[in-house]
Amino acid sequence: MDIAQIRAPIADDLQAVNALIRRELHSDVVLINQLASYIIDSGGKRLRPVTVLLAARACGYAGDAHIAAAAIVEFIHTATLLHDDVVDESSLRRGRQTANAIWGNQASVLVGDFLYSRSFQMMVDIGSMRVMEILADTTNTIAEGEVLQLLNCHDADTSEERYMAVIHSKTAKLFEAAAQLGAVLAGRPREEELALGRYGMHLGTAFQLIDDVLDYSASSAELGKNIGDDLAEGKPTLPLIHAMRYGTTEEARVIREAIEQGGLEYIDIVTRTIESTGALDYTARLASDEADRAIASLAVLPESPAREALLGLAQFAVSRRY
Repeated sequence: MDIAQIRAPIADDLQAVNALIRRELHSDVVLINQLASYIIDSGGKRLRPVTVLLAARACGYAGDAHIAAAAIVEFIHTATLLHDDVVDESSLRRGRQTANAIWGNQASVLVGDFLYSRSFQMMVDIGSMRVMEILADTTNTIAEGEVLQLLNCHDADTSEERYMAVIHSKTAKLFEAAAQLGAVLAGRPREEELALGRYGMHLGTAFQLIDDVLDYSASSAELGKNIGDDLAEGKPTLPLIHAMRYGTTEEARVIREAIEQGGLEYIDIVTRTIESTGALDYTARLASDEADRAIASLAVLPESPAREALLGLAQFAVSRRY
């Protein structure tokens, strides 16, 4: 399935989500409207709200609270992007200048805070303590993941286990919540709720691992960001960790120095080592395993177009080029 086929069963729902996002973005403060609209309109795939909507429909939900839940998840994600770009000093995302590159770090952080607080206002409107519990825990875990990533930054001794812990907290946790919310809103049994949560966790992990692969294999135009950004920021992602483990002593030394210093001075050597050690294939295999686990978690759901789209979403996460 391509992304259009995945979205097909929830096309009307997605339109409703986009309309709600527009309404809820409104503020009397002009800068909030400008900056928030800029990043919301920046061409993201909306995979997290898509996950909420598909999970709800796959669980037989017939109400409309999933529209608000999907918008909330997108607001939380957008807030993390604003904060991430400030922390990482990024200048390009999705092929466009980052908000902090245009409006500055202070405005980006504060508008990120606005999106977080607006999302919690919307949670209250849904009126479900379980929904609030899931999303409150999720935002806290994401914050922990951001701090873990900061601690790993420029640390060439970061292990695969430590790196996977960052992925689970920083990226996969919001996918987990997105899928789980669909089952909660539909009032499905705890078994199904947890199964959908597992689906989201494995989906999000696969998605991030493929991002790690694309950082060294896709073109800048395809990916919408600067190739080698992770290395420039001193982030020891899985391809680098694997290449250090299986490269020669000299190759490992160069990668270690590149991580500790940041920058792209050694990008050619690092890229060659990543290729020669099979680091990208290794990372892609782990991503494929995660996608298979996500698909297996859907066994609790009855056949439906939405369930098939969830399956297609897991496959898309590992086959994409952007």
